[in-house]
Formats: sequence, C-alpha cells, structure tokens
Amino acid sequence: MRFGFGKKPVMTVRQYDREQYKPVLKCSICTGEQVAGFKDTNSGKFEEVMLIRNEKELESFKRLYDVKEIAREY
Repeated sequence: MRFGFGKKPVMTVRQYDREQYKPVLKCSICTGEQVAGFKDTNSGKFEEVMLIRNEKELESFKRLYDVKEIAREY
C-alpha cells in the first residue's frame, strides 16, 4: 500500500492470471465466515487472500484485484 496526497492510503490494483484463476468467495454455512481468494480452474485448489467481514471489505477486494463479479461457494 502506498500513501497519496494528504497521507490517505492509495490501493494499487494487483494482477492475477485471469485464464488460470477465478475469484471466489468461500462462505461457511455454519459460522457465516467469508474468505475471498482465487481458485485454480485446472486443479480446483483455493488460495485465500483476505477475510471478508462486511460489504465494505468485499468491495475493497474487488477494487484491489479489479474484479467485477465474484462466485460464491459454500
């Protein structure tokens, strides 16, 4: 994270291989916990990126990785 004018943090867009990975929000039915990350389309392996506790954090993840839509898996 870098800081812009006025010392506010500025998030830079991070890259991922859009052909090999898809953004996924893993949701627990029991606890309601949500984790955003990327799923390998070939192996099905999920890589966690960040814990999502509210809608603001989900929007932050989408903005950070330039994601328009995110699939939910339970």
